[in-house]
Amino acid sequence: MNRLKNRIREQHLAPAFFKGTFGIEKEGLRVTETGKLALTGHPNLLGNRSYHPYIQTDFSESQLELVTPPVRTIDEMYNWLMALHDVAQRSLPESELIWPMSMPVELPEEKQISVAQLDNQADVNYRLHLAEKYGKKKQMVCGIHYNFELDSHFLQALFQNQTEIKEYSTFQSEIYMKLAKNFLRYRWLLTYLFGASPIVADNFYQENQEPLKDYVRSVRSSHYGYVNTEDVRVSFASLESYVEDIEALVQEGALSEEKEFYSPVRLRGGKKVRDLLTEGIHYLEFRMFDLNPYAAFGMQKTDMKLIHLFLLSLVWLDKTATVEEIEAGNIMNEKTALEHPHASSNYQKEALGLIDNMLEMIQETDLMKENKELILAAKAQILNPQKTLAGKMIEDIAKVGSYTEFGLQLGKQFKEEALAKPYSLRGFTEMELSTQLLMFDAIQKGVEVDILDASEQFLKLTHEAHIEYVKNANMTSKDQYIAPLIMENKTVTKKVLAGAGFKVPAGEEYQQANEAKAAYWNYSGKGIVIKPKSTNFGVGISIFKDGPSKEDYDLAVDFAFKEDKAILVEEFITGTEYRFFVLGDSVKAIMLRMPANVVGDGIHTIKELVATKNQDPLRGTDHLAPLEIIQLGEIEQLMLKEQGYKIDDIPATEVTVYLRENSNISTGGDSFDYTDTIDDSYKKAAIEMTKAVGAVVCGVDLIIPDYTQPSTKEQPGYAVIEANFNPAMHMHTFPYKGKGRRLTMAVLDLLFPELKIISKK
Repeated sequence: MNRLKNRIREQHLAPAFFKGTFGIEKEGLRVTETGKLALTGHPNLLGNRSYHPYIQTDFSESQLELVTPPVRTIDEMYNWLMALHDVAQRSLPESELIWPMSMPVELPEEKQISVAQLDNQADVNYRLHLAEKYGKKKQMVCGIHYNFELDSHFLQALFQNQTEIKEYSTFQSEIYMKLAKNFLRYRWLLTYLFGASPIVADNFYQENQEPLKDYVRSVRSSHYGYVNTEDVRVSFASLESYVEDIEALVQEGALSEEKEFYSPVRLRGGKKVRDLLTEGIHYLEFRMFDLNPYAAFGMQKTDMKLIHLFLLSLVWLDKTATVEEIEAGNIMNEKTALEHPHASSNYQKEALGLIDNMLEMIQETDLMKENKELILAAKAQILNPQKTLAGKMIEDIAKVGSYTEFGLQLGKQFKEEALAKPYSLRGFTEMELSTQLLMFDAIQKGVEVDILDASEQFLKLTHEAHIEYVKNANMTSKDQYIAPLIMENKTVTKKVLAGAGFKVPAGEEYQQANEAKAAYWNYSGKGIVIKPKSTNFGVGISIFKDGPSKEDYDLAVDFAFKEDKAILVEEFITGTEYRFFVLGDSVKAIMLRMPANVVGDGIHTIKELVATKNQDPLRGTDHLAPLEIIQLGEIEQLMLKEQGYKIDDIPATEVTVYLRENSNISTGGDSFDYTDTIDDSYKKAAIEMTKAVGAVVCGVDLIIPDYTQPSTKEQPGYAVIEANFNPAMHMHTFPYKGKGRRLTMAVLDLLFPELKIISKK
């Protein structure tokens, strides 16, 4: 095990060596805006903790635990940590926030601190035991557990090119034992770099403890933190001794359960510790990290990457720590934790040697370029302790005036950042907005999310043994396969709906541009709509209420043919267009969409007014914000021309200038909620239309002259212009004006009806 770096070089395994599987478990207290421990229960908006894969409680009802899924890169792990924080922060009561530090705020009397009220009574009893044994205040210390698994292909390649160990599981365990032993010996360096608990409230200490008189690097990483009692001793000399010692401690009653062993590193494999002997160690759980109060999510991505490099460098080392050296490492870690944050490390020389080992590793594996800067930044902190987290913290605490105020300022800032864009899920902002909203709701309610293809917005959702596949947030197995094919073809849609007795606009389909242009005589002087046959999102549509000129007609035909190989020319229906979002047997939302527009002020040009309106934070591109940026392209300028404007003209005060005839949000339109306003007869018609095309989820576009007048089969008060598969949901959730409708939750209810039952228990 001590010649691994030679074999990594000889077998050209560096790329595999740097791969792995990663995961984070992050604890954080809920506190009030005044810096008191929140004594409320686990947030009601979050799914049941008996099955929630991402958001749990640790010891207390006040102590959130965020758990990322195992992922293949640190970037992915960080993205998940961001997303979980967004969900958690937005699920808290308005008056609460997540405390950004490991050591708690000033705590109330222990009797006021409630252990987690879980469904499984055994889990509650375990927490009651911990409270009795260690005290509730100790349990309120929070931190980060960093889970790391070496790449299995890397381990297999190493195993196949050696003859010393016959069993792969034994070989794998030997690698992890080397890493664990060296970690215990050298972890003091991470305490120096990442220690971030220099102080704690005075009432934290137990009666028999003397409070610290000055700042330290890490209260949490010292004997003042949450550690086992002195009689709990487990040897890392071998895997066998580790297993046997833990089992003996449980049998003797020194530990109530195996999981009560709180080592800075845990060996992870099967459900019971003895499984490690037969199945081998699968990964390691590093449990020593303080929360970084300057990091909105508890740890910076750069720190995660440096920790990964440090762990690999411990495998790269030519030696494996002995039992005696591990004990020396424990003493060094205690001393480092209790050093003043501005004091140089007592072990600076050894720290610089570890840095040199890391630099050698990345140089000999051709990974110098992307990692050197991280390692040199750590070296700078070793040479100047004021640059460490604890070093910066004590300066900022002094500036603010108190530990509590320092934490509150950062905690409030992080919550404000999480609430700033409630339509966005940080970590996954490259996804289409409705998909982000669906992911948020799934995470919040405890449905597992697996991104199968980010570019295609393809998700796998799992609740217990129930699996559903979703594309674009509302394309699901509930729809017939033929339904989107019908709605994609507007000619077929019209024929299906007309055949079912619904009123549709008259019109013709054209396969060739010259054929369509030659038919101008038939539309001269008539209100018409020219649109592609099979596109969505309102692309390529031109509307002429009073009939187009020949020049404009030809131009609109060309626009439409740019988007499809066939186009439709239909009669223009007088009235207002509304989008009905139908899900199953109900209309979940109705939206009035106003075409892209600006309102004149008598001072600014149309171009300037558009630029100003586009500064609205609700506007974005590619469906990543509730409203789209208004464009000034050919179609918009053609629309301005019809109204007698050019982009540099200055419209009069209060005059509305339209830049699009079609009202799609995807082309810059504004959205207004009308769900509770429109007569139910139109909702019934939209539901029947959805069933006619074989869909469960559908966006039905109706032109309605007067929505207060009921529609009947004999006298329909509408004309249906489109039925849309995969209708956008974000515009209903965050309308320009009116009540927001959380349609993604309705989709989850459709897919997982059992969640309703569970949530009512």
